[in-house]
Amino acid sequence: MQILEWNSLDAAGKREALARARLDSLHDVEQLARNIIKEVRKDGDAALLRFAERFDRAKLASLKVSTEEFDAAERELAPKQIAAIETAIDNVRRFHAAQLTAPLAMDVMPGVRCERLFRPVPAVGLYVPAGSAPLPSTVIMVAVPAQLAGCPQRVLCTPPAADGRANPAVLVAARRCGVHSVFKAGGAQAVAAMAYGTESVPKVDKIFGPGTALTTAAKQLVAADPEGAACDLPAGPSEVLVIADSAANPAFVAADLLAQAEHDVRAQALLVTDSAQLASAVAEEFDRQRAALSRKSILQESVGNCRIIVVDTLTQALEVSNAYAPEHLIVQTREPRALLDGIVNAGSVFLGAWSPESMGDYCSGTNHVLPTYGYARAYSGLSMTDFQKRMTVQELTADGIRRLGPVAETLATLEGLDAHARAVTVRLEALGVAP
Repeated sequence: MQILEWNSLDAAGKREALARARLDSLHDVEQLARNIIKEVRKDGDAALLRFAERFDRAKLASLKVSTEEFDAAERELAPKQIAAIETAIDNVRRFHAAQLTAPLAMDVMPGVRCERLFRPVPAVGLYVPAGSAPLPSTVIMVAVPAQLAGCPQRVLCTPPAADGRANPAVLVAARRCGVHSVFKAGGAQAVAAMAYGTESVPKVDKIFGPGTALTTAAKQLVAADPEGAACDLPAGPSEVLVIADSAANPAFVAADLLAQAEHDVRAQALLVTDSAQLASAVAEEFDRQRAALSRKSILQESVGNCRIIVVDTLTQALEVSNAYAPEHLIVQTREPRALLDGIVNAGSVFLGAWSPESMGDYCSGTNHVLPTYGYARAYSGLSMTDFQKRMTVQELTADGIRRLGPVAETLATLEGLDAHARAVTVRLEALGVAP
């Protein structure tokens, strides 16, 4: 791994040190997404079947997963695997249930009552990618909060394998998370199907879940279309930044970096440390552990996106981290919690030597659908509020409009909106309030 001295870099060098892997041409990706969406809107299920054969090499007889396929999936998993899925579901459900907020009601002044109520998004589409590995954990992260929020319709799409089957672990998780229907469709075509509906796939109001640049482009396109569907958050290649000092275990740090780097050829892992000795030890350990891992072809590419940055102080490490705005931030220092208040931009934080990112990916209870590619500067990870709509209510009595109506009249007149003012004035006149 490349080791960089932060304070020896000029401004351009620092920007390059924190640069993400370059994505495919956005124009090309967006155009491909547009074409796929157009075909799905035109041909419906027939387009989904064509794309399954083209992209997944799967000839499907049916898009919808049958009860028999769900039952077969249960038989394919070992009891230990099913138990692990169930434990993860329990923890995610527990943490997300605690996020549910009670309605708010208050009198802001006599006769003027304001309320905030919550309503579930009526129909949600849950996307679970397959890619180089099945992701039953993503089912849990998107389906559990949808179920807790009370979304009446919960539809899931996931790419089929070449044999035409959906991944059994994904189906086992989906069944336990209360998903109503699962369809074998992936990528931009799945997004289009859920956004606009087909003969088999129902139209939804909002789409959740990670994916490739093509999937993300499709989500952004349908979200910009009033006839499409809203989407959760923008996403890019996965990433981690580790802040560590001389007290950190080099083997732990290297393992955390590799756990991220194995995701994808564009994944990125950064170590920021105030210890040159730790930097060297982690670089050696990184190479040693990498040689024993199975996803060598991916790691061979993604290692080019990984680097170690040596800073003078942990305060400077926080500055670097906040500038980068990582999806995952691991803090392995003598006093990790002491740094927490200084963390401004991060999707999810893992404090201490015993908190590897893998725990959040699977089963600690937090959500692993997080903003990547610097979006943590403005976006949060998935939570219960994403599956609910916040609706405000106001109720004024006659006394309330007597007190507050003249304020609205004045402001409406100030803005030149006389009809707005008149809607108040006619009521004040009915109450005998002089102008």
